[in-house]
Amino acid sequence: MNLSRLLKYSSIPVTLLFIFSCSIKRSGTNYVDFVNPLIGTAPSTTISALQHGEDEKENNAQVVPYVTVPFGMTNWTAQTKATETKCIAPYYYTDTKISGFRGSHWLSGSCVQDYGSMTIMPISGKLKCQTEERASSFSHDTEKTTPYNYNVNLADYKIDVNMTATKRCGLFQFTFENSGEAHIIVNPNSDEAEGFIQINADKNEIVGYNPVHRIYQGWGEKAGFSGYFVVQLSKSSNKFGVYQNEKILEGNTQISNLENIGAYISFMVEKGETIEAKIGTSFTSIEQARKNLEAETKGLDFAKAKENLKDNWEKLLSKVKVEGTNKDDKVKFYTALYHSYLQPRTFNDVDGTYVSFNGGKQLMNSGKEDYFTDFSMWDIYRSSLPLFNMLTPKVNGQMMRSLFSMAEQGGWMPIFPCWNSYTSAMIGDHSVAAIADAYMKNNIEISDKEYSYLLQNAFKTPERADYLNGKGRRALTSYLKYGYIPLEDEVKESFHQGEQVSRTLEYAFDDFALSQIASKKGDTLNAQLLKKRALNYQNVYSVADSCVRGRFADGTFTKDFDKFIRKPYITEGTPYQYTWYVPQDIKGLMNLMGGENGFNANLDRFHAAKQYWHGNEPGHQIPFLYNYSGQPWKTQELVSQIMKTEYSSEVGGLSGNDDAGQMSAWYVFSALGFYPVAPSVPQYVISGPHFDKITLSLENGKKLIINAKGASSGNNYIQKLSFNGVEYDKTYLDHFSVMNGGKLNFKMGNQPNKTWGTVQENRPFSLSNQ
Repeated sequence: MNLSRLLKYSSIPVTLLFIFSCSIKRSGTNYVDFVNPLIGTAPSTTISALQHGEDEKENNAQVVPYVTVPFGMTNWTAQTKATETKCIAPYYYTDTKISGFRGSHWLSGSCVQDYGSMTIMPISGKLKCQTEERASSFSHDTEKTTPYNYNVNLADYKIDVNMTATKRCGLFQFTFENSGEAHIIVNPNSDEAEGFIQINADKNEIVGYNPVHRIYQGWGEKAGFSGYFVVQLSKSSNKFGVYQNEKILEGNTQISNLENIGAYISFMVEKGETIEAKIGTSFTSIEQARKNLEAETKGLDFAKAKENLKDNWEKLLSKVKVEGTNKDDKVKFYTALYHSYLQPRTFNDVDGTYVSFNGGKQLMNSGKEDYFTDFSMWDIYRSSLPLFNMLTPKVNGQMMRSLFSMAEQGGWMPIFPCWNSYTSAMIGDHSVAAIADAYMKNNIEISDKEYSYLLQNAFKTPERADYLNGKGRRALTSYLKYGYIPLEDEVKESFHQGEQVSRTLEYAFDDFALSQIASKKGDTLNAQLLKKRALNYQNVYSVADSCVRGRFADGTFTKDFDKFIRKPYITEGTPYQYTWYVPQDIKGLMNLMGGENGFNANLDRFHAAKQYWHGNEPGHQIPFLYNYSGQPWKTQELVSQIMKTEYSSEVGGLSGNDDAGQMSAWYVFSALGFYPVAPSVPQYVISGPHFDKITLSLENGKKLIINAKGASSGNNYIQKLSFNGVEYDKTYLDHFSVMNGGKLNFKMGNQPNKTWGTVQENRPFSLSNQ
């Protein structure tokens, strides 16, 4: 079955890319035109996904072709799945019918839930309100997707749909090819038989809301807010109604709190007539949605909105200008950059208003900054947020301050904050890693009060009610007592239960990240204590197996062990795959394996056994580890191989869940030629560029120019490197040197140079070297 899927989706993009290339200008300066939002919307066809992924959920990137501003409040997409259910994205390339166009809050590339969403659908002929009944066939041949405009023909109704967006609003053009009766249907997408919708015929307006519910901790509970919307139409009508399931209530103006509800307005249209719709959204109220609509779209026609959104993306994407001989690589690169900048989500209204974190019990105001939510933190701390720290540090600072606002409003630093709630969805405590990375790169300051929330997560466990609500580290008591989480602690109060070894490894890294903050703040006592805890990875490492392994409270290792097979004490992977998750201390891991030679031999065996799984985040640092062990040419080779085999410009061209852009951010960094292996350490591990010339236009006004002639033609081994004219043999870059700009000149070749970067003092940071 996997083989047939590989063949099936490998053949689709030939036509797709032809259409894509014909519909855009390849001027060399319109970087947004290289973006193909359909990449990753079909099941993955990459090698490691087919080998390691267990089901369609893991083997689908779960991205949708969003029309949105970077970090937009509401993202707009064609809808092929009419539910907000966990792990079901609104759009899949393999579906054949469109049932509407959704104002979505789906976390791009995830396996979580959509929430507070609404859908609008134009049809012609007989009124059909239910999503399955009204759905229309469409062809990918008529589907045009860009970050600033989505265009498709609804074949069953002969309606051409155009869509663009602002930060909190969607704009639509519905052009009817035939004259006659037509209808515009609007519905809140509640799966809980809740919601409200009302027609204000005198204003050509439909308003409503869809209450938000939690998943993970507090599953099914109300989140304390709704997704509100105001739809304004360009044409008036005196024929309208509401519906519930198959029951149509013509002339009624509102309905609420029943399953499958919605509203419609009917028109007589002329051939070629266009009806426009503008939709304002908010998480605060209908009135705030109307204010957002007024502020962002008053006097704004569709063409200008589309142009503005295109310019918005062009401004962002042109911060990184790549030059090379392979256009396909540019499509992959700029699509990856687009995917990297979809979330976290702006949560506040245009005037700064937002409902408070953890229950929405009061109204807050973010002032002149934006307040963000939907942090897929287990994923994005690795390279997405470090990418923002480099390219857009100001907005990343706002994101970090949003996390501190959550802590202030909820009492605890969140672990995985989504739908403006605590979730404790995944393992680790990686908000501290994200904050530490920004702090150590001088992008934010941390007050003593803010610092206290970070320490609280690391040293205290909440009262039981708060713990069940998702506050605090899971199994912290066991971790502090034993220096690891023993198998007897089953970690029941978590969506991801068990996974004791992976939790231990990730807490050890988080402790290290917090020690970085403590040291910079002059808190010597906690810095020393946390650095010691950063070595706790050693407590789950079995020397006899050269691998991590589950351990009981009495210190013995479990007999339930096969390093090549998934185990319940490992998160979404095998013990062998998680063995390499010690980003803070690769030298210490090397020592456990008997030194440099033992480490290299073990890492070679790992790759020879095809254990590397790029489709899941905990291994994303593994290809760069040879830089720590005197064989950087192997890193250069591996990264090149992964970029070629795990990413493509096909619709199945991402090797697993994109997870709010982490998979894509990995590609962006790797194409630039360096990667942040250990966030909170202001260094990037060098792997070599994949374009002939790269120009980074930094937010501070400086430019970093990376020259690597021949890199885009397959010369991916570093022969020599100079930085601002000075020979450079280190296998890492200092963040502050990058931000100061200058010129990095790589001499690249098609054979490895086994002498460059091998000297011990030229290797990246490891805690054991300090």
